[in-house]
Amino acid sequence: MIDSDGSQLGIMSSKEAQNIANDKNLDLVKISPNAQPPVCKIMDYGKYRFELAKKDKESRKNQKVITIKEVRMSLSIDTHDLETKAGNCNKFLKAGNKVKVSIRFKGRELAHTELGLPLLDKFLALVEENGTVEKKPKMEGRNMSMYLAPKLQ
Repeated sequence: MIDSDGSQLGIMSSKEAQNIANDKNLDLVKISPNAQPPVCKIMDYGKYRFELAKKDKESRKNQKVITIKEVRMSLSIDTHDLETKAGNCNKFLKAGNKVKVSIRFKGRELAHTELGLPLLDKFLALVEENGTVEKKPKMEGRNMSMYLAPKLQ
């Protein structure tokens, strides 16, 4: 049995412990019911739950959610279109998001997947001041994709 100020009251029956808690207008809470004998504490349970919720809310406030944005291209993309996509990717990386860059192969392009690597290297050269490669280019079905992470300042 543990008192509300943290001092130990010793081993007693549950009726005695409940009477002590009622005298202090507090709750009797089982901390570890499986122990021999069970450990109980006298506390204000509503205040305890409020403090837990407050700590949980504070820890969630300090978390940063990282989202993954995607930039899709085709193998026959033009230079200016590639620069526009790279500009969007730079904007995403500056905002702190991760970016998935993928090339979709259609029809006969699937026979020439080796042409995707130089295109991704060219794209990486346009965004390398803001991002680094997190996962190298890899074929996944009809898509070749790589993941970029923002550079740490």
